[in-house]
Amino acid sequence: MVRSYGSDYAAPLLAALETAPSVSVRANTLKSCRPSETADPVPWCRAGFYLPSRPLFAADPAWHQGLYYVQDASSMAYGAAVAAIVERCFGDTANLRYLDACAAPGGKTIAAVEALPASALVVANEFDRHRANILLENVLKEGAPNVVVSQGDASAYARFEEAFDIIAVDAPCSGEGMMRKEPEAIRQWSQSLIDSCASVQRQLVTALWRALKPGGVLLYSTCTFNRTENELNVASFVDGLDAESIDLGLDAYDGVGTGIDTPHRCYRFTPGHVRGEGLFIAALRKPGSHSAGGGSAVGRRRQAAKLSQEASVFVAAHVLGRGDGYSVAEDGVGIILRPSAHDAFVGMLSSKVRMLRSGLSAAVLKGRDYVPTHELALSTMLDTGSFPAVELDYRAAMSYLRGEAMAEVSPALAKGFVSACYGGRPLGFLKNVGRRANNLYPEAMRLRLEDRQLPSSAPNTIIE
Repeated sequence: MVRSYGSDYAAPLLAALETAPSVSVRANTLKSCRPSETADPVPWCRAGFYLPSRPLFAADPAWHQGLYYVQDASSMAYGAAVAAIVERCFGDTANLRYLDACAAPGGKTIAAVEALPASALVVANEFDRHRANILLENVLKEGAPNVVVSQGDASAYARFEEAFDIIAVDAPCSGEGMMRKEPEAIRQWSQSLIDSCASVQRQLVTALWRALKPGGVLLYSTCTFNRTENELNVASFVDGLDAESIDLGLDAYDGVGTGIDTPHRCYRFTPGHVRGEGLFIAALRKPGSHSAGGGSAVGRRRQAAKLSQEASVFVAAHVLGRGDGYSVAEDGVGIILRPSAHDAFVGMLSSKVRMLRSGLSAAVLKGRDYVPTHELALSTMLDTGSFPAVELDYRAAMSYLRGEAMAEVSPALAKGFVSACYGGRPLGFLKNVGRRANNLYPEAMRLRLEDRQLPSSAPNTIIE
C-alpha cells in the first residue's frame, strides 16, 4: 500500500485502521427533519452529523419512524454527488429516471432520493433476496412515494436500452474500506479477490451502460482502497465505453482526495483523512445529446381504470392533495399510487423484473373495507390530520413497536383506524374497537427488545 500510494497517503490510513470507526446519522429532510443546533456536522452533508458514541438505535422510536438513517459519513457523499450531477448535467430537467443497481441496504438510495427533484423516479434494485427486504424496509421508512424496489440480477436492466438518465453502481467489491467495521473483510482479503471483483465490476458497468441514455451519467463507487477496482477500472470505462469523467467538486471538502495516478476525475474518502470509512466515487458521462423521457423501454401510456367508490373515498380522505401528480389504481390487493409521469414505465418494468414495491401501497383490501397500510403511515403522502390520533409515551411506543395488544386508547376516540403517534409524528396505525385497540404494526418489522433491555428513559432527541 505504501509503495502504491506513497507514505503521505498511506500512513494516516494505516494508523486509522487501528482505531474505532465514527458513528454518524442523517436526518430525513423529506420529513422536514434536521440535526439539532448542537450537532457535530458532516461537512459534505447538511443533514448528516456525528454522534459521540453508538446508542441502541432500535430503542429509539424516531429511528423506526424514519426520521433519521444510520449511515457512515463517507457514504453520505452520495447525496452531494447526485446533487452535483443534476445541477451540472441536467439542470431543471423534469421526470428524471434514476437506477440504483446495487442498492441494499438503502442508505445511498435514500440519499439520492433527497438530492433528486421530486418529479424523478428512483428504481432501487438488489440481487440478494434477504438484503432486498432490508432495502425495502429502509425505503418505506424514508417515506418517499417515488421509489420502486426490485430484486434480481442488476445486469438484467441492460435489456432496457437508453431508459435511465442516471445509473448508480455501488459495485460489489473487496471491501477494504470496511475493514474497521467488519473483521470478515480482513479475513477474506486477497489479491485474487481484488482481481475477481474488478472483473465483475467491469462486466456490470458494461452491461448497464446500455440502459443509460445518451448524455446520461453513471455514478460508479466502491468501498475499497486499491487502484485496480478504482482508478484502473475508471480508465477502462473511459477507454472502452468512450465515457467522459466529470467533475463533482467533492475535493472541495477537507480531506477528500482525488484519484491516484490518473487524469480522470475520481474522489477518495479515506479513513485517517476524513471521519468516515472508505469510499471511492467517479461519475462517467455517456456520449450524445441528452433528452428527458423517451428510450426504448418507455412503454405505452396506460389508460387508468376507474376507481371504486370505496377507493376514491379513501384517497380523497387520507392522501395529501388527493394524490395530485400520482396515478391511483386498484390491483385487487389494495390501492397503489405511482408518479403519473412514470406510471407506464413502472408498469412495463413490473412485467419484466421482480418488483417488491411497484408504487406506494396506501391501503389493502380486507373484505369490502380498505385498511391503511404502515407504508402510508410513514409516507410523506399521508394527510396526517385525516385520522384520529393518539400520542404514545416512550414505554407505550416501544410496546406498540413490539406488536403488543393495547388497552383502550381513549374513551373519547371513535371506533375505527387511529394514528399512533410519538413525538407528534405517526408511528403506525391502530384499530380502536372500544375496550381495546388492535395493533396494526407489521409482523415482519416488530421489535424484539424486551422492557428490561430498554433505557430507563426516552432517548435524547438527536434531530429537530
